[in-house]
Amino acid sequence: SGSTLAVWMREAGVNLGTIGLFDLVGTPYTLKFLWAPVVDALDVPLLSRLLGRRRGWLLFSQLLLIAATVFLAFTNPAVAPAMVAVGALLVATASATQDIVVDAFRVESLPESEQAAGMASYVAAYRIGMLVSTAGALFLVSGFESLGLVRHSAWTAGYLAMAVLVVIGMVTTLVATEPDKSSAVAEDYT
Repeated sequence: SGSTLAVWMREAGVNLGTIGLFDLVGTPYTLKFLWAPVVDALDVPLLSRLLGRRRGWLLFSQLLLIAATVFLAFTNPAVAPAMVAVGALLVATASATQDIVVDAFRVESLPESEQAAGMASYVAAYRIGMLVSTAGALFLVSGFESLGLVRHSAWTAGYLAMAVLVVIGMVTTLVATEPDKSSAVAEDYT
């Protein structure tokens, strides 16, 4: 929802002042500390019961991320930049929530001696994800345009493809094992 969105808006003819305001869509990452305790303390109905607290929240945030990305795909920055802003904020909020849960999952899954390596792996994967969501998305949009899609349709298809990529994280969530420490954290809040 960051630099890729700025390129899309520029191509759609949105003025630079409005595009500059879209830097604020990263605010959920800055403010995620406000709802991190809620994510830590509460279960997601049904999903947490089926998968455990961390995996339940991961799957929930990934479902929200897919929904928000699909919503964003069907907006038009030239016609309704406010709707694009709503979609981008939803994507950023779902993504920041996923980030909260991944951090907790990593900390609870690894012994203290492996925390540094775990964090390094997390940062490397995050950087790869950023590369895919920026350069990869732009590559997809260009590819869709070369196949004959008009620019707006190519952007829609690109964002839909990015939503589909979230399924990789969902499969990982379903295959992963709930951290043993997660239940101890849950007991601390009851």
